[in-house]
Amino acid sequence: MIWSFLAVLFSGWLYVDATYRGPQWQRWVFKPVTLLLLLAWAWQAPVLSATDYLILFGLLATLVGDALMLLPERRMLYAIGAFFLSHLLYTICFASHMTLTFFWPIPLTVLVIGALLIAAIWTKLEELRWPVCTFIGMTLLMVWLTTEQYVFRPTDYGFSLMVGTSLLLFANIVWLISHYRRRFAADSAITAACYFAGHFMIVRSLYL
Repeated sequence: MIWSFLAVLFSGWLYVDATYRGPQWQRWVFKPVTLLLLLAWAWQAPVLSATDYLILFGLLATLVGDALMLLPERRMLYAIGAFFLSHLLYTICFASHMTLTFFWPIPLTVLVIGALLIAAIWTKLEELRWPVCTFIGMTLLMVWLTTEQYVFRPTDYGFSLMVGTSLLLFANIVWLISHYRRRFAADSAITAACYFAGHFMIVRSLYL
């Protein structure tokens, strides 16, 4: 297991480094390789419940989405659909491990973040407005559930999920703003680092 863990970290570092400094082909190689290594590492978890397999399927959906992102712009809709499916599978898995609770500052904060993000990119989305908004909504729901879980049950497992989903949300915020509104320095590297770290923390929860 330790070698799988080190392979994931090394591949992830090469992917983030390639995103920041290039070359582009190295980024295209190590992004799917990192996800496949994460998938292999998740598969080696000592105990996998029926719902834990949803994390593996979520990683597969993410891998499909990344592959579609390499295709022409008209495939963006399908890529967003794959990312939505990934976060939906993650959310179902997380919800199966938590009790129903409600702490109103958390959903309020999540809603404000979502509203600000949508307001920033709304005019640039064109025909992708509702698919992107639906994807954002699913990501926000995922973050809300894991944050609620950690607030009411502050375990290492809950912390790993909260950090992982929050990093995925931040990665998508940076990606959407840089893609639809305005590019800025190191935006791709920030997205890549948070994207990898988010999935890494979610897979890590399988070992806790």
